[in-house]
Amino acid sequence: MTARPMWWKLRRSRRTQRWALAAVVLTLVVVVWVARSAYQELIAYPDRPGRGTSDPIDVVIPQGASFPEVLALLVASGVLPEEEATQFRLLVLHKGAARKVTAGPHRLRGDMTPVEIIEELQRKQKRKSVTVTVPEGKNMLDVAQILAAAGLADAASLEAAMRDKAALGPLGIPGETAEGYLFPDTYQFNLDDPAAHIVAKLVQRNREVFADLKRRYRAEAEDLADDLGWDDDDIITLASIVEKETGAKHERPLIAGVFLNRLRFSSFKPKRLETDPTIIYGCTVPAQKSDACKQFEGRIRRIHLRDPDNPYNTYTHEGLPPGPISNPGRAAIEAVFAPKKSRFLYFVARNDGTHQFSKTVGEHEAAVELFQRRGAVGDGSAAGSVDDAG
Repeated sequence: MTARPMWWKLRRSRRTQRWALAAVVLTLVVVVWVARSAYQELIAYPDRPGRGTSDPIDVVIPQGASFPEVLALLVASGVLPEEEATQFRLLVLHKGAARKVTAGPHRLRGDMTPVEIIEELQRKQKRKSVTVTVPEGKNMLDVAQILAAAGLADAASLEAAMRDKAALGPLGIPGETAEGYLFPDTYQFNLDDPAAHIVAKLVQRNREVFADLKRRYRAEAEDLADDLGWDDDDIITLASIVEKETGAKHERPLIAGVFLNRLRFSSFKPKRLETDPTIIYGCTVPAQKSDACKQFEGRIRRIHLRDPDNPYNTYTHEGLPPGPISNPGRAAIEAVFAPKKSRFLYFVARNDGTHQFSKTVGEHEAAVELFQRRGAVGDGSAAGSVDDAG
């Protein structure tokens, strides 16, 4: 075989190089065209209407939902086609909007542009609120039920927040629960407010009112501290008892005075307050209950009156119970700071919402016979009346 001349080999090499160069140029053209198309697509995408329905699509973003969860909701509801999910995600990340999505209902459409979708997802929600009134004299379990019935957090979560010692300490509550510090008032809450926030708001209101009263009755507060060694919690505790003993506003200072007389008068021994609401509280609210209290069915019986294991039993324990038994209002707290002076040591219900007050055991027993055993109503002839105070 005759060998090909050198010039032939050079020509073939140049042809191969030209083809290779042409291939490279063509590839570059294709790459540039694809890149340019992709860039144009990227530029146009944010303002390009979607291909979906023009009908409204309601999407509810859950509280605390991550952006991948939000994206899945948009695809599942038909707002975004699945093939655009990645592109939409990149656009959201580019705009830094992933953390700005607001929880709650959003009205969207399948023909919205990606920018319109993002703007709607970032729209500030109008938070739904509710007004709720907490009456005076309710215990914390009652308050939890009232708040839950208004549409706020469930009662179990509210009760747990009221027993959360770690959270209550910074609020200035010395006891194991928020009992006594859930101030009776009318409040406005957002429906999504957490239980801890709700409890803190009631406690803060109590602290505001108490601080105002203590400033007004600074000397009286000092007298209580000097005579009885009382602190703020003791004042709230007696106020909670006064609140449970009467719904008649004018009687609160006099009833507070009766209890203080029992604690202050040296002639009154033993210094027991002997008030039924404290027994009932000890048998219903505390997490730990005595054996007698476990048999409580809504009515005080002899085993409850004699129960030494119920720390709230003021028939078997002298002085104040371990803590408040209800949540007192302003008038009841003020009654402890400014009790009506009298020599009364006893009182009994007159079956009309008011009480008969007595200075001696004999007068009291006569009043008990008249009103409790005979069922008289509102007749003060058998014992001292409010007018006898002084």
